[in-house]
Amino acid sequence: MKPTQITGRLWVLTTPDGVLYDDIDTDMIFHNRYLHITDVAQMGQYALDNLRGWEDFAKRAQPGDIVMAGRNFGAGSSRQQAVDCFRALGIVAIIAESFGAIYKRNAINSGLPIVSLPGLAENAAAFHSGDIVSVDFKTGTVILNGVQTFAAQPFSQVQMDIYQAGDLFAYGNMQLSTRNLEPE
Repeated sequence: MKPTQITGRLWVLTTPDGVLYDDIDTDMIFHNRYLHITDVAQMGQYALDNLRGWEDFAKRAQPGDIVMAGRNFGAGSSRQQAVDCFRALGIVAIIAESFGAIYKRNAINSGLPIVSLPGLAENAAAFHSGDIVSVDFKTGTVILNGVQTFAAQPFSQVQMDIYQAGDLFAYGNMQLSTRNLEPE
């Protein structure tokens, strides 16, 4: 079972002017010039390299880190690589005020924890890259540096089940094997 509470170092994606980035699209996350790469393990090195000010993110990120962004993170295409590049780096969660619908579905299906934090724009000044953040996926509680608490949306039961299984395919296989064990 995967942990339902995680703690990690935070990367707050801000513009060069220091404002929390909104509308980061899948081309900014994983540019189309890398779409020929099919090995997920190789995708991480290109994460965010098309996002102004964050071109070297993949070199600085470490397994266990958490990414934070503003509204509509992952807008745009259905590019699965925009999820897989973070998984390849070992990013343990992405926190944003909201997510693009297709990105949200791709992330959940891949078992990448995404956390919606309503009102993040109003509280963005409290968060800084390098802070330590704890997230409880069951309750939606986000704790900043062990002190300040924020209320995010908890995982739905389906999101939690898929996350716990590892991804949608593993979840489906678990459901099938469970049904095959039940007497008719």
